[in-house]
Amino acid sequence: MTETLSRPTIGQLQERAHGDGHDYANGSPHIRHHSVRERVISGLHTLVGEVIERNGQCRVLEVGAGHGTFTDHLVAAGARVDVTEMSAPSAAVLRQRFRNNPNVTVVHDIEGKEIFRSEPVDAVVCISVLHHIPDYLGAVGHLIQRIAPGGGFFSAQDPLWYPRRSGLSMNLDRGAYLLWRLGQGELRRGLATRVRRLRGHYDETNEADMSEYHVVRQGVDEVALQKLLEPAFQDVEVQRYWSTQSGALQALGERFGPATTFGLFARNRG
Repeated sequence: MTETLSRPTIGQLQERAHGDGHDYANGSPHIRHHSVRERVISGLHTLVGEVIERNGQCRVLEVGAGHGTFTDHLVAAGARVDVTEMSAPSAAVLRQRFRNNPNVTVVHDIEGKEIFRSEPVDAVVCISVLHHIPDYLGAVGHLIQRIAPGGGFFSAQDPLWYPRRSGLSMNLDRGAYLLWRLGQGELRRGLATRVRRLRGHYDETNEADMSEYHVVRQGVDEVALQKLLEPAFQDVEVQRYWSTQSGALQALGERFGPATTFGLFARNRG
């Protein structure tokens, strides 16, 4: 009898992609670029500051914190932070990093259930996270319900919805990715991944395809997210910008390239 192997879950694929020794900086070099980091850090400080001014406190749920690249900035801005991570090795790194900080609580959340709890928070932060979630609209819809009056929602580093992007935007983005892979000495891997994606063939057991879930459904629909957030918040801003892996191409793209990536900043929950 042939044994049928179960299909790995998104959480299991995320853990494969972000296991022991994973370097988030090298794996996601976009966040090392000064302009991108400053965009995110400035947004986080503004978020926490505004919420504290309205509510007197800021309890943040940071979904998918990685190794805590931006958690420090939330704490420095005055927030108490619950961070979640699907990857057990990443959660272990977070616990070690913040072991002496009473303002940070780390939760290993391999099944993504923490999003759907009912406990209220003052703000939700998702940095380079939404494109990993198959039903991101459902997840954000539930997170909205958890945010207390006066609270906020902040996301960044998600790919714009492909059907709304121009051919120039898509082609420059793909070309920049391949040039970065070439510089990493991984052109073959990059080409193989790109060919599968262009042909619309995805390996549901391959973390390279499925952990970056946006390739399965053509990016993240920023307009749908904006419409979802607008009834609940006083102000919702979509921030579209160029982001790529290569530092040199990042600088060029910021001056001449079309937008490839977006963030959302929703203020003052009603």
